[in-house]
Amino acid sequence: EIIRPILRGRDIKRYGYDFADLWLINTHNGIKENGVSAIDIEQYPAIKRHLDNYYPQLAKRLDKGDTPYNLRNCAYMEDFSKQKIVWGEISDKTKFSIELSGNFMTEATTFLMTGDSLLYLVVFLNSKLSEYVFSKIGTTTGVGTVRWKKFTIEQLFVPKLSALREEEFNEISRKILRATEQKQDYLELKKLVDNMIYSDFNFIREEIDFIESQ
Repeated sequence: EIIRPILRGRDIKRYGYDFADLWLINTHNGIKENGVSAIDIEQYPAIKRHLDNYYPQLAKRLDKGDTPYNLRNCAYMEDFSKQKIVWGEISDKTKFSIELSGNFMTEATTFLMTGDSLLYLVVFLNSKLSEYVFSKIGTTTGVGTVRWKKFTIEQLFVPKLSALREEEFNEISRKILRATEQKQDYLELKKLVDNMIYSDFNFIREEIDFIESQ
């Protein structure tokens, strides 16, 4: 009921993830402004017995909630149960995945995005154009990787599409996700997405060749 699977940055792949059988005991501290009460550990005696093995460490935490058993406040806690795009902070290439079940939580080296148009956004974020732009605006680690942080993601220019055009991207996104689940190649679908994005930006051949060569 309150033990949730968790993804780390290293688990997240492009369009998918490798679950490492790691779990979070989500004894959250509630969201008082939304009327969500904090978890009462007394209602979960087996979990309480487990945590009691570590009570000295729990008690001296600076980030505890109402009790040492509770996690600290998290204003976006409900977003973990929504469909979301997830990605790791550090990577040498685009590695955005979409998590449609709402089951997984993420830890400190990952980001998540909820809201509308997620199927379209995940293919856009994984595109050649996105990767090229990030190579220019992203902060680097100094060892050949880029830090895919929230404030740089927000600098991307993403075309606002008609409902019909967005559904074209959504359908390709679904096909890529199915191919990923079945361990099938989706290179041709990825090329199709890239070409559709170039078309929406009205890029000329010279500009396309330049991006493709990077």
